[in-house]
Amino acid sequence: MDVTVSDNAAASRFEIFLDGERAGFADYELEPGRITFTHTEVAVEGRGLGGRLVEHALLDARERGLAVVPQCPFVAGYLDKHPELEHPGA
Repeated sequence: MDVTVSDNAAASRFEIFLDGERAGFADYELEPGRITFTHTEVAVEGRGLGGRLVEHALLDARERGLAVVPQCPFVAGYLDKHPELEHPGA
C-alpha cells in the first residue's frame, strides 16, 4: 500500500493518495498566521488514512507557524487525541 499526502494549495486542501489514486482530502482556509480546517473526507475507511492525512496537515501547519482552527469535527477529534500536534500559538 503506497500512501502519499500533499498540499494542493491551488484547491486549498491536503490530499491523500493510495496507490496513486486520491483517497481523501482535508479542505482548509488559509489566513495570515492561521489555518482553518473546514472539512475532511476519506473514501476508504479502516486503513488509518484519515489520521495520516490530518497528521501530515497538522505537522505542516506547525512547521509553518500557523495556529490551527479545527472547524471540521474529524480534525477536532484528532487533536483531542493528539494534543501534541496543535501549534502552541493556537
